[in-house]
Amino acid sequence: MGDQGIPRAGTLLHDRYRLVEPLASGGMGTVWRAHDELLDRPVAVKEMFLPAGMDAAERDLLRLRTMREARTAARLRHPGVVTVYDVVEQAGRPWIVMELVRSRSLAQVLRDRGPLPEAEVASIGVQVLGALTAAHRAGVLHRDVKPGNVLLADDGRVVLTDFGIARFAGDATLTTAGLLVGSPSYISPERARGEPLGPESDLWSLGALLYTAVEGVPPFQREGPLPTLTAVLTDEVPVAARAGALWPVVHGLLVKDPARRLTARAAGIMLERVAAQGRRGPAPATR
Repeated sequence: MGDQGIPRAGTLLHDRYRLVEPLASGGMGTVWRAHDELLDRPVAVKEMFLPAGMDAAERDLLRLRTMREARTAARLRHPGVVTVYDVVEQAGRPWIVMELVRSRSLAQVLRDRGPLPEAEVASIGVQVLGALTAAHRAGVLHRDVKPGNVLLADDGRVVLTDFGIARFAGDATLTTAGLLVGSPSYISPERARGEPLGPESDLWSLGALLYTAVEGVPPFQREGPLPTLTAVLTDEVPVAARAGALWPVVHGLLVKDPARRLTARAAGIMLERVAAQGRRGPAPATR
């Protein structure tokens, strides 16, 4: 480690994982490209941040919960889920060792290209929904579905990363330090209210992600986290002018009442129809 425990290139974790270079950084941590010196393979390592303002007991609880949830995520096996290889502890915080996916995040693509065509967004949605469905069957919630956690891989896969890692971290910071970990624009109304969560919460976040991908901005984004959360709780969904045939599924996923929200099965059927139409191309003109 560098000064004051700050990691740097060349740091060796757990006598096995050599950090090479940082790939991305966000509120939950920094992702490093690294090398597994035991198995001689490239890996991604996520350095998990522990929020400031927490006392020692709260930090210990959050650290243990994060490591336990990462071990749960490591049991998931699906082509649309980044594989978790290992979870280790060093410098008083957890590090998640994952499959290195050669990719760009959906967030990066949106910054470079702007809003995407509805059929392309539907195709991405089909694959993200498949990953979520597999996780929900295993009893794992994601809780941080957003464009930054969707990877568009060089091999054509759409891969959801950070599975499960935000689950206990979000709980602990909300209930102990009064802080919010996650992206307010993609947090479901029931999570914002502090209610018990089910798979429907991830589906709401998927709806917000689809809206963002086709419109270029999140549906409830405001100036600051609290106004954004207020909009999530109280405002109607603004019509997505660019969504076209994708609008019914987006609107159905963004229903505030989880009991009335579009189901995963129905959303999958609707998304596949829009994606298939895009693969067929526009209908021929009629006279």
